[in-house]
Amino acid sequence: MNPQAKLASIMSLILGTTITISSNHWMMAWTGLEINTLAILPLISKPHHPRAIEAATKYFLTQATASTLLLFSSMTNAWFTGQWDITQLTHPTSCLLLTTAISMKLGLAPFHFWFPEVLQGSPLTTGLLLATAMKLPPITLLLLTSHSLNPTLLTLLAIISAALGGWTGLNQTQTRKILAYSSISHLGWMTIALIYNPKLTLLTFYLYCLMTTTIFFTLNTTKTLKLSTMMTAWTKIPSLTAALMLALLSLAGLPPLTGFLPKWLIIQELTKQEMTPTATIIALLSLLGLFFYLRLAYCATITLPPNSTNYMKLWQTNKPVDILTTTLMTLTLTLLPLSPMTLTIT
Repeated sequence: MNPQAKLASIMSLILGTTITISSNHWMMAWTGLEINTLAILPLISKPHHPRAIEAATKYFLTQATASTLLLFSSMTNAWFTGQWDITQLTHPTSCLLLTTAISMKLGLAPFHFWFPEVLQGSPLTTGLLLATAMKLPPITLLLLTSHSLNPTLLTLLAIISAALGGWTGLNQTQTRKILAYSSISHLGWMTIALIYNPKLTLLTFYLYCLMTTTIFFTLNTTKTLKLSTMMTAWTKIPSLTAALMLALLSLAGLPPLTGFLPKWLIIQELTKQEMTPTATIIALLSLLGLFFYLRLAYCATITLPPNSTNYMKLWQTNKPVDILTTTLMTLTLTLLPLSPMTLTIT
């Protein structure tokens, strides 16, 4: 890809995200989302492969539909209440349309079908943007309107996302699809926290971004796209591959790793709000995700030599690890002891 075009796309992504998260007017927020959509399309279709073009087309159609619903929601609210302010969304129909639009943009179940396919057709670096940075503007809009949205509907979407994210990820062999279903499952946790404690949703999103970025960087360093190639990754960077296993368990939410913190706080918050059955259901559904994280971790630690000639060229090719990946990996594994300080900040 032309460096100038790549720089323009990245700058447009930063501009679109900044406009959306800092705006109070629905039209400005919609403009920022559209800039984001148009900026990420060249990055998705960068490989010039039919799968990448298909992913870009699916992404564009889904995001265009979601943006239309969001615009219609804000116009309906303005028609009935005369308010264009984001925090003044009060009309029930507008709230329902906005929930649907944001669910489509984020990839919340049952509007999640596009997300695994788009992530699978994108390069790992673009997939990282789709799984993390591109979710910040829609989540910001959810935070700003959380007081107006239907809590029962959000709870239902959260439980369905946690269930389908775990269930459909069980039999996947492609690492990008597994991370896509992991993202859907984590969105369920963020949505359930949004109803009672929006700040907790933001903390969960930040920690999810940290852990997912670490895993994407590690997979990109070892050039791992499926489970069969993950089995030979240990020969390139043994220390990083061993740490990858722990990072995956952190994403699964096992103590004493960083990923345990948001799940622990969300279950604690749900229990305080006398939502013990909901907390129990979503905690049990996280076991589905734990299964495929353990499967990934198991594949990352298998030490068998490759049997296929396709992987022989990858054998014994040591690669340096950059300082950013090392720093992110350290935070992914050891941030839990800092949780009292983190809670003080939030």
